[in-house]
Amino acid sequence: MSTSTSSTAWIKPALAAAVIAGLGVTAYFSLNSHSSAPEVTFIGIKGERITPASLRGKVVMVNFWATSCATCVKEMPQMVETYNKYKAQGLEFVAVAMKEDPPNYVVNFAETRQLPFKVALDVKGEAAKAYGNVQMTPTTFVIDKEGRIIKRYVGEPEFAALHKLLEKALQG
Repeated sequence: MSTSTSSTAWIKPALAAAVIAGLGVTAYFSLNSHSSAPEVTFIGIKGERITPASLRGKVVMVNFWATSCATCVKEMPQMVETYNKYKAQGLEFVAVAMKEDPPNYVVNFAETRQLPFKVALDVKGEAAKAYGNVQMTPTTFVIDKEGRIIKRYVGEPEFAALHKLLEKALQG
């Protein structure tokens, strides 16, 4: 009995490894496939509605962030620079504050740093949920003119590569 047990002992770990690898490949392709962006209406910090219709035909960056996120705060000047560089070519940008972020902190952050793009509050977490249950900040989605997600960044993007992607999307 011990020979048959030891000769098949490798099956469970190998099967587990195969399942984990398969899940990893599935996650990779699902994150990198060009799926449609969710039909989400964002509520801006001044109460304005940012609708999917108002974003159609534009390249859009949707950035989930928080005032308490050090990486988010660090990357924000480069996000502003990126927006300012490409807005005349049709880039739209929506910075979506996570539900845990107190609205007055978000408004203060946006005003003191003079953020030039749309800033929205996700007070119920519905936008984060619609975008694949975003929990890590920063998480940024790049959406093409047809409304398809072409890239998802978790953490700070490599800005030179992001700029190349935006240039290609804005031309297309």
